[in-house]
Amino acid sequence: MAIPDLEDTVRRLQAYEAARAKVLMATGLPDLEAERVVCDTVSTPFNFMVGIPGKSFTFAGLQEAGIRRISLETSLYRAAISAMIDAAKELRDEGRCGFVDTSIPTPELSAYMKS
Repeated sequence: MAIPDLEDTVRRLQAYEAARAKVLMATGLPDLEAERVVCDTVSTPFNFMVGIPGKSFTFAGLQEAGIRRISLETSLYRAAISAMIDAAKELRDEGRCGFVDTSIPTPELSAYMKS
């Protein structure tokens, strides 16, 4: 992934802000410091999109950087599908069901379904 030109990113975000965008977002910024720089240069709420490997910052860190919105996009779905694929591979490759030992118990899952 190319290193973003932070100055260009800020200019573009400021242009969107001037055009009255309700929320701003720039995916793939390299680190929390870049997120902080962007948040310090705009007043419109800035959104962080979870889902880029290596850029899973804590919510507290994002909040300290000035992030006001966090989008999960497909992250939870991909986590669930990854677990299913791992379980299927364990069945296929090892002929066992060890994943059952770490799966959510049925009563607990049912309680979530009732909420």
